[in-house]
Amino acid sequence: MSHSETVATMRAAFPSTSASEFRGETRLVAPAAALHEILQTLKESHGFDLLVDITCVDYLNYRDAKNRFGLVYLLANTETNQRITVRCFVNDPEPAVPSVVGVWEGANWLEREVWDMFGIRFAGHPDLRRILLPEEFTAYPLRKDYPLQGRGERHNFPVITRAEG
Repeated sequence: MSHSETVATMRAAFPSTSASEFRGETRLVAPAAALHEILQTLKESHGFDLLVDITCVDYLNYRDAKNRFGLVYLLANTETNQRITVRCFVNDPEPAVPSVVGVWEGANWLEREVWDMFGIRFAGHPDLRRILLPEEFTAYPLRKDYPLQGRGERHNFPVITRAEG
């Protein structure tokens, strides 16, 4: 199935989605409420069996941005070498989307990384805890409202020497 057929099928099944193409890359924009079902359909019905990455963009102070955060899911079909990007927008004060760990087991660490760096909550995640920073860290350092020099958090953590690590 070609990209245009995949997009047409998805738009017919999920009228709330929008699609675009730029330089041969296909993008779907999905509402948060339908995100899990859309991603599951792409895997089960369209063969996008590989979750390449999940990342996030903070659109704070971005010109003409209507939403604070944009989640980006990069998917690939390993048989046809097709790729598709699925975007979903969420806002403060409690940005959240459903977890896709049940669809792709590899989403476990990817969702934890987005949680740790941006504070996006993944509802239904089996083990949503920090993966890069200590549990005591209370901020989300990749948010644009986080100061470049930090807030002094690193001075509060014990120093671990190479011999202790």
